[in-house]
Amino acid sequence: MFDWLIVGAGFAGSVLAERLATQRGDKVLVIDKRNHIAGNAYDRHDAAGVLMHQYGPHIFHTNSEAVFEYLSTFTEWRPYEHRVLAQVDGQLLPVPINRTTINKLYGLHLSSDEQVEAFLATQAEPVQEIRTSEDVVVSRVGRELYEKFFRGYTRKQWGVDPSELDKSVTARVPTRTSEDDRYFTDRFQYMPAQGYTRMFERMLNHANIKIMLNTRFEEVRNFIPFRRLIFTGPVDEFFGFRHGHLPYRSLRFKHVTLDKPWHQPVGVVNYPQTEDYTRVTEYKHLTGQEHQKTTLTYEYSASDGEPYYPVPRPENAILYQKYEALADAEENVWFVGRLATYRYYNMDQVVGQALATFRRIEAAFPAKGGTRGILGAAAE
Repeated sequence: MFDWLIVGAGFAGSVLAERLATQRGDKVLVIDKRNHIAGNAYDRHDAAGVLMHQYGPHIFHTNSEAVFEYLSTFTEWRPYEHRVLAQVDGQLLPVPINRTTINKLYGLHLSSDEQVEAFLATQAEPVQEIRTSEDVVVSRVGRELYEKFFRGYTRKQWGVDPSELDKSVTARVPTRTSEDDRYFTDRFQYMPAQGYTRMFERMLNHANIKIMLNTRFEEVRNFIPFRRLIFTGPVDEFFGFRHGHLPYRSLRFKHVTLDKPWHQPVGVVNYPQTEDYTRVTEYKHLTGQEHQKTTLTYEYSASDGEPYYPVPRPENAILYQKYEALADAEENVWFVGRLATYRYYNMDQVVGQALATFRRIEAAFPAKGGTRGILGAAAE
């Protein structure tokens, strides 16, 4: 009899497994349908020996000291400030848009925040009510910069025009009047020194934690006894798609190793105007690894395949509310993570959500044991 069955060995599931095992002495079974732990943050050394991310770049950044200190228990860190360039009009220009972007694109020599602000004011279009991703951008930087940097990229990434997406999508990408070319400005910006997978291995290395890979929830839910459940997969799948499928965007990756030390000047180059792929990642920028070869990932967005990103549209939010009501009615089940709560979370936000969930579990069940679960035939 396991105290907990945790579905998914990504950040949400692994953090909760570690907390439940080390802080409560609970017995935990973690399952994952893939053949590895670490979820989408999984990294590995490829055939050439280059450390790469199997599911595209994962850049750790947070303003939460609590999240950073918690993860520091399981890894040393490598300082890394992420920088992104976009290929626009034949030039590689900084993203988010900053003073350098504007000067290079327009052949200007703006030298202060105030000058850039004044220039952007001449470009901006008044929007009476900001509702969509398009509204966010054109009201700030105008139609031309929107077309060059945002519209094509967003259409590739999400499969719909920015005018059909919630404002939260492009609101995540600021516009700067300074020359700051860092993609993130968080207080803590680091990469796990030995990679994400090693961090997860340490997190899950406990006598009370058992891991089963290549295992789906439906294969074990009625055969392995457990008292309570933590589910980190798609919430609509848990309920048998009772109200229909929640829309997700998927990704496809093409990994390429080149026989040269470097390929591009920064870790990620975006392609908002050209190419079928959205971006190209070169991992040695992220990891600091020294190697005579380099590995790249070409990233393609897709409408089908593994669910990666909840699609932020009003009708999808309404559909999710139906599943949220079902989830709230479940006893002894916690839904945690991006897919289970149909929200776009950064890695640190998922860790924070998992730690908060553990605190709620502690409040609800302060002592080990407690009410026996009603999940799965064997749990009876």
